Amino acid sequence: MASLIEVDALEVLVIVDNEVDPISSYNIPGLTVSGQLADIAPRAPLQDNDRGSAKFEIRLDNVCCGAHGLSLMVTAIKGQNRHTVLFDTAPEEHIWELNAKRLRADIGTIEWVQLSHWHRDHSGGMLKAVAMINQARSSKDGVVVDLHPNRPASRGFQGPFGPVALERDPTFDEIEAAGATVVKNDLAHTILDDMFLVSGEIPRVTPYEVGFKRGMRYDEGTGTWESDELILDERFLMCNVKGKGVVVFTGCSHAGVVNVAKHALQLAGTEKLHAVIGGYHLVGPNEAWLKPTIADLKELNPDILMPGHCSGWRAKVEIENTMPGRLAPSVVGTKFSF
Repeated sequence: MASLIEVDALEVLVIVDNEVDPISSYNIPGLTVSGQLADIAPRAPLQDNDRGSAKFEIRLDNVCCGAHGLSLMVTAIKGQNRHTVLFDTAPEEHIWELNAKRLRADIGTIEWVQLSHWHRDHSGGMLKAVAMINQARSSKDGVVVDLHPNRPASRGFQGPFGPVALERDPTFDEIEAAGATVVKNDLAHTILDDMFLVSGEIPRVTPYEVGFKRGMRYDEGTGTWESDELILDERFLMCNVKGKGVVVFTGCSHAGVVNVAKHALQLAGTEKLHAVIGGYHLVGPNEAWLKPTIADLKELNPDILMPGHCSGWRAKVEIENTMPGRLAPSVVGTKFSF
């Protein structure tokens, strides 16, 4: 595997996440934040004269919508070179399309789509995203979509009355038919001039992060539902920012966010963790290991923790209480610059 290189800067645009909050402030050294209400809802000239001396109005039809899923547009910069990855594609096509348009995102710069794992809240917007990106790109080649080869026929969880199926993920054939160049990989590998690294299977080293409780998958061969708590196809994306350290992008952290962070540092060959952005999955049964998780994250001494998607409000409260001044929640429409 090629070595991950240091990049000079990193830009992250949150196209889809669970939470919308365009008015709260951020005050973290070294982190530039844009996309607040005045940015994402441009002032438009008033078309009437019934509001006194006001000449402009903020249009709320420019504000994005939240959804239970994740999609991050990540741009790494090294000298004059820029490369952009779309990390996950949200749960629904119309949500991805709506937010990308309202953000006026330059989706034609996206060269690579990275799926964190096979769950519909991360893959649901894939076909629309691929089509829109290809239409916006100057290249005639289809955007690359990096997928784990082990796609379950269906995933779900054990409910009180039996298995509950989740909406299925798009198939390899459907993604290719949408115009993508599909690559299948289950090992760690660098991409785009070694400016990004995609993990392979995430080692489980903590005693308490035990996976997606009651998770199941359907086996077409046997016609039965089987336990699938480990979600072994889950991968993360990472960069190494010069003078800052490792920035990790995690879809759901089914392997445990501490395991994710530790493996990222191991892959990068460094002890400096700058930020972890994405789903920490400290909700439902996983709330049982919220406190040891945040305590172990504190030991890793990150500069910024950026929980979103499936992290839960309790995790955010615990982070702010345990590591005040390091919490920067991932919310829709926000652009973070490292």
